[in-house]
Amino acid sequence: MFSCRRVGGGLVQAGGSLRLSCAASGLTFDDYAIAWFRRAPGKEREGVSFVSSTNNVTYYADSVKGRFTISSDNAKKMVYLDMNSLEPEDTAVYYCAAVPHTIVVLTRTLRESWMDYWGKGTLVTVSS
Repeated sequence: MFSCRRVGGGLVQAGGSLRLSCAASGLTFDDYAIAWFRRAPGKEREGVSFVSSTNNVTYYADSVKGRFTISSDNAKKMVYLDMNSLEPEDTAVYYCAAVPHTIVVLTRTLRESWMDYWGKGTLVTVSS
């Protein structure tokens, strides 16, 4: 079972920061990479980042590279997405998901169809 939470308010001004957390209970954490996707208003869901702690691999979409940082606490089965220098274009519903390591580590990309588990989304709104 996944639960996706937002630490801090869901409305932030441009340039601000937020942390998202993903609690991944109910699965063998070491077998999966944990990913974040987002769906902006009127747009398709896009892959933002993933972490494979087993393989020590992280990935970031170009749109967030240098601003977002993904990390994991394996003992707690938690994954965090620290979002800094937020822009209005980051406004979206954010989802965490789990995918078997191999495909994302080999391809260094994210596709919705590869995900085995999804958490509920959490809304992030960035005002200009």
